Amino acid sequence: MGRADGTPAGSDLRPNSLFIRDRIESWAEKVLALPTAKRLVVVGCSVGGSCALEVAALAPDRVSALVLIGTKAWRRLDPVYHASALQTLHEKGLEASWCEFWKPLFANAALPRTIEKAKHITMRQPLEGVAQGVTAFHTRPSRDDILSSFPGPVVVVTGSEDVAPGLKTSRKQAEMAQHGRLHVIPECGHYVPMEQPEAINSIIRQVLETA
Repeated sequence: MGRADGTPAGSDLRPNSLFIRDRIESWAEKVLALPTAKRLVVVGCSVGGSCALEVAALAPDRVSALVLIGTKAWRRLDPVYHASALQTLHEKGLEASWCEFWKPLFANAALPRTIEKAKHITMRQPLEGVAQGVTAFHTRPSRDDILSSFPGPVVVVTGSEDVAPGLKTSRKQAEMAQHGRLHVIPECGHYVPMEQPEAINSIIRQVLETA
């Protein structure tokens, strides 16, 4: 896992072929069925990070390290906002939802071509698949228990301009983990893998070398 759309890093899989389900537990089960390795370093951005935590909850014996990018382990149910997001999707469409929910999470310094690429990825998805992803995000379980009890390295990454969850929450999460480390990427928003790919690739290589 690596991108905010739930797509595994380094693969050509798309949410419409793998993750059209509205429970993040189902995403994690699918992710665990992909690799053959016995030990995994699991990387996730945004809701992908929530999926990474779910993978660790389902198969703690297989996960040697976690890299959580723009991820909030604790979740407070907000059925009103959830319903409002789905209403926007179904009544205004995917482009309006992109402009309201996802585009504002990029840093001010993000390259226009990066934002356009992200929009292109979004617009290629079936609306119902995106709606199911929204539901998976809003109904995911809180996993701060996994964050605090996980015995391996937990690398928390945030863009300096990320507001979801933001620097304060990311720092608390790194401190909560038994072996937590925090990386703050300058001039970067929520989508670190797209905005600063070299930075996140360097971090992941370091984790792979030591996990």
